[in-house]
Amino acid sequence: MKVFLGSFAAMMALLPGAALAQAQMCVVPSKVERPLPELPSAKEPQRVLPIGSYTLALTWAPGFCRAHGDAPDKAFQCGGENRFGFTLHGLWPDGRGKLWPQYCKATPILPPALIRKTMCATPSEQLIQHEWAKHGTCMQTTPDAYFQRSTSLYRAIRYPDMDALSRGPLTVGDFKRAFAAKNRAIPASAIRVTTTREGWLDELWLCLDTRFRYRRCEAGTGGATDDAALKIWRGR
Repeated sequence: MKVFLGSFAAMMALLPGAALAQAQMCVVPSKVERPLPELPSAKEPQRVLPIGSYTLALTWAPGFCRAHGDAPDKAFQCGGENRFGFTLHGLWPDGRGKLWPQYCKATPILPPALIRKTMCATPSEQLIQHEWAKHGTCMQTTPDAYFQRSTSLYRAIRYPDMDALSRGPLTVGDFKRAFAAKNRAIPASAIRVTTTREGWLDELWLCLDTRFRYRRCEAGTGGATDDAALKIWRGR
């Protein structure tokens, strides 16, 4: 038995510049791979710190697959019949200074049922385990509640016509304004856009307060400048 995202998603995939730009087609296998443990290290140490805000991170999947799609562990996201626009990288607690909390407590491997339920938003078993271990364990919640929160935020987002934006001259500021126009609750000032060295769209980092309301991002917290040129890889 397979889990299919439904005829609505299939229909949206056929619309010009599908407004959702999320999982346009997603078929989850009945058996998912067991992820490896995600543990702190010398490079990524445990940090138990107060939470000052949150970041919702979204990845532009066509660009991700352009760079990483040949890897065997990326087959679900980048191969076969699945089609993704923006995917959910994760919901990250930020600190009250330059450092952020991470790997706050040891955690077991997530249950397969939870992984399967999350894969049409975050299309990688290992990344799902990583996001809970590194970020979710710092939020005084359960895995189910953490992914319910992050996927609900993700699914509420709407997107501009990515195909149309990809075909004309575009700056980061242009993209932020187009994105904000589709989301009344998300001002352009709450959006950080990250790019590759060549200027291709990589990720969106959306800034939230401690009540998960979108707010202006603090200065110096990453992202390309508004006047930077932006390219969007359309993929297949």
